[in-house]
Amino acid sequence: MPQQAHIIAQRLLNLYRQEHVIEGGWAAVNKVFVQESNDPKVINELELLPTGKKLIAHINNLHSGKTPMDSIDKDLLPYGGMMSGQTVIFSLSDEEKSQLKIALDEFQPTPEHLAKIKSMPVVQRFGNDWIEDIKSSIMSDADMLAKWRIVAKTDKAYRIWDSAKKLLSETLTERNRAQIQADMPEYETYLPMFGDQGQEALARLRTFVSSI
Repeated sequence: MPQQAHIIAQRLLNLYRQEHVIEGGWAAVNKVFVQESNDPKVINELELLPTGKKLIAHINNLHSGKTPMDSIDKDLLPYGGMMSGQTVIFSLSDEEKSQLKIALDEFQPTPEHLAKIKSMPVVQRFGNDWIEDIKSSIMSDADMLAKWRIVAKTDKAYRIWDSAKKLLSETLTERNRAQIQADMPEYETYLPMFGDQGQEALARLRTFVSSI
């Protein structure tokens, strides 16, 4: 049975966001974009998804030949290019680095500790890109970098947890189902971190995906 347009659109958007971990990079995912974007309904569905319009612009560039099949326009890179393998270095003052180091030494993977990290002026000045920008600024300090990865994983876990709770509190739709299917690897990675409640939420999400 042909897949519905919104399922294809969600899969394409997932590939777009995850290119940096896919073997073959843009050469591999661009081939999929061209093959699976001929249906106007898929493009219509992409317009409704976060960052979908950027992906549409990229797909149009591929179809027109403006962008080579192994590349992407730098202005259309997902996450502003922070995940593309292009290292961008941000600098911290000695005082900022010292404050961050103390906070990382005290950090525990709890909402309270995460909120304390996110409220620090040194973190807030990087805005929505704080995880990758701070990471870039401490690349030369292996100990801080290892502890920062724990912060990043904790933030991701709670965002996935909040997403799961929101989905399960709503009337689940076919569009929700497509989103859950695309994000299932992340749910399977992070929800078990929340013990029995997380396992229960994961089981409910799996049941919904398989019940329609």
